[in-house]
Amino acid sequence: MEKLVIIPTFNEKENIEKIIGAVFLLQQHYHILVIDDGSPDGTAAIVKSLFTKYPGQLFIVERTGKQGLGTAYIHGFRWALQNGYQFIFEMDADFSHNPTDLEKLYEVCKKGADIAVGSRYVKGGSVVNWPADRILLSKGASLYTRLITWMPIMDPTAGFVCYRREVLEAINLSAIHFLGYAFQIEMKFAAWKLNFLIAEVPISFQDRKLGESKMNKGIIKEGVIGVLKLRWMSLFKNYRSNVKNIYQEDAASFQPKEVIMEQK
Repeated sequence: MEKLVIIPTFNEKENIEKIIGAVFLLQQHYHILVIDDGSPDGTAAIVKSLFTKYPGQLFIVERTGKQGLGTAYIHGFRWALQNGYQFIFEMDADFSHNPTDLEKLYEVCKKGADIAVGSRYVKGGSVVNWPADRILLSKGASLYTRLITWMPIMDPTAGFVCYRREVLEAINLSAIHFLGYAFQIEMKFAAWKLNFLIAEVPISFQDRKLGESKMNKGIIKEGVIGVLKLRWMSLFKNYRSNVKNIYQEDAASFQPKEVIMEQK
C-alpha cells in the first residue's frame, strides 16, 4: 500500500490494457487506480476484465460522463489518502509517459523531494514525435506560466508527477477548480506556495500512437485565463489560507522555496 498510480481515462481501449501491463511488469509493487469518465468505447470493461489477473492491485472508479481531468485526479487523490498510500502518481494512459520512469520519480521523492515532476524542459528532458505546433504551444505555455506566476518550474503543465501523501493532505483539494492544463499548474502553484520541495526530473515525452488527443480550445483558454487568476488571487487574496487544508499547520507561516531540478 505504498505506491499508487492514478490513470484517468476516456476512450482509451487501445492503450489501457497495455499501460496497466507495463506498470505491473516493473514488479515494483505499484497499485493502479483507473478513473474512467464513462468511456463509450468500453475502456472500463477492459479494466474490470483484468481484475482476476491483478487481484488487489488494480482498481477502478467509474464516473458518469466527462467531468474533466482535474476532478478525476482529485477523486483519485482522495481515494489514495483514504486507502493509506504514501506516494501517489499521475500518469497518462497513452504511453506519452514511459512507465519505466515511475521509479525515477519515486526515488527522487524517497530522497527528500515532496513532489517529483517528470519534466520535458530541464536538461536531459525531451519531446519525441510531437508536431511543431504542439511543441510551440507547450513551451509557450510553460514560459507564459513562469512569467505570470513567478513559479520557477520549467514544465508547469507536466502531467507526470509523484506526490508524497503529506502534500495532498496539506492542500485543500476543494479549492482546486481547474480541469485541464490549469489544474496541473495550480497543483504545483499551491504546493510551491505552501513551501513544499519540488524536483524536476528529466523524461522523454512521446506523442501518443493510438487513440485521440484530448486537447481542445477550451483547455487552452482555461490555461491562459487560469494562470492570470492564480496570479491575481496570490496578489490580492490570502491564497495560502484558501488552499491550505484547515487541519494542517497555519499556512501563513510558510514561504515559497526555490524548485530543485534533478538533472542527469
